[in-house]
Amino acid sequence: MAKALLGHVGGPDPRMVAEMRRLQQRVRDLEAELVRLQSENDALAAVADNEVMALAAKDREPALT
Repeated sequence: MAKALLGHVGGPDPRMVAEMRRLQQRVRDLEAELVRLQSENDALAAVADNEVMALAAKDREPALT
């Protein structure tokens, strides 16, 4: 019965194993790309924030004393 459920007797299908490994590698590659892009985005956001703050400080009038 178990053999019928598995569909074969000789163990895991080598094509299936190769496809699983390929997909696992693809997931690892995509996760690494995501981390890289998040870091790049954080750096760009920090630069943009600094530029906005510099422009805001430049346009600000001095406080009355």
